Amino acid sequence: QVQLVESGGGLVQAGGSLRLSCAASGGIFSSYAMGWFRQAPGKEREFVAGNRWSGGNTYYSDSVKGRFTISRDDAKNTVYLQMNSLKPEDTAVYYCAADTYGLGSQRRPSEYEYWGQGTQVTVSS
Repeated sequence: QVQLVESGGGLVQAGGSLRLSCAASGGIFSSYAMGWFRQAPGKEREFVAGNRWSGGNTYYSDSVKGRFTISRDDAKNTVYLQMNSLKPEDTAVYYCAADTYGLGSQRRPSEYEYWGQGTQVTVSS
């Protein structure tokens, strides 16, 4: 069983930056595809970014491409989401997710096996 714990959320002004972290335990971290999702009030959970191997291919939603960067440190069992040029529409609860068999390109929440509890990101205008 894999446990995921996100941190790093908070309140930031538009144009600012935040870095989210997701620490994993209970599995072989390097073997998992990792993804970041977000869910705003009244909206469905949506894919933000994904990655399968450190230094490998990364995948982004069109809405964050060029502003967000996913990375991972397998030695620390941690995946990161660096968020720059934040916009009010980025406000949401951000979740990390893990999948045993995927490539990090999966964009549907149902394709991920394990989930963290989420961390709130609020971007003020």
